[in-house]
Amino acid sequence: MDNDNARLPGYCSYWNGSSPAERRYHDEEWGVPVYDDRKLFEALSLEVFQCGLSWATVAKRRPVFSKAFQDFDAVRVAAFTDEDAARIMDTPGMIRSLPKIRAVIANARCFLEIRREFGSFAAYLRNRAGGFPIVYSGHSRGLVPASNGLSRDVARDLRSRGFRYLGPVTVYAFLQAAGVINDHDARCPCFQRIKAAFPPRECPPDREEDLRDYGAAS
Repeated sequence: MDNDNARLPGYCSYWNGSSPAERRYHDEEWGVPVYDDRKLFEALSLEVFQCGLSWATVAKRRPVFSKAFQDFDAVRVAAFTDEDAARIMDTPGMIRSLPKIRAVIANARCFLEIRREFGSFAAYLRNRAGGFPIVYSGHSRGLVPASNGLSRDVARDLRSRGFRYLGPVTVYAFLQAAGVINDHDARCPCFQRIKAAFPPRECPPDREEDLRDYGAAS
């Protein structure tokens, strides 16, 4: 296929009309619970770069980010210097934001501190979320917030530990991407596939903000 603007039956409406690469990400990664710390650090870092931008802008640069940040090895990134930050700024295809580049480096150091305290970043997330994945009432019908109580709690705690560029909205997007929250539409094949493989905790809405009806566009 593919007409990038084609509407696809059975897709989560937010992803309808996205590019083939974005659809692959939706089908294979988005919302699938992640327990591997390297992948979690990648997801967290990509959300830092997405802040204020579209996912499409970030998605097409994933190979650039991966090479620049040593395949998102937090130990290596934590050792980066100002010279490394300058080198990354000059990488072809990079989103040229020195504050975001420095944030990823600083976040790697904070990430390692969490691993030392909890054993893994995945264990930290399980502790904060009370176990995951989570399916919130209403979300599978397309009613999805920009942030909620969990994302505000996690964002607040991460900021207290020195993390940067991780407000409640960015953290909510990270929780969706990493499968802490399964926000696929119930009509999307991914919803049932993930639910079957990773039985969720079903929870009522949690202090949701900026609730949007993505189901209306399906």
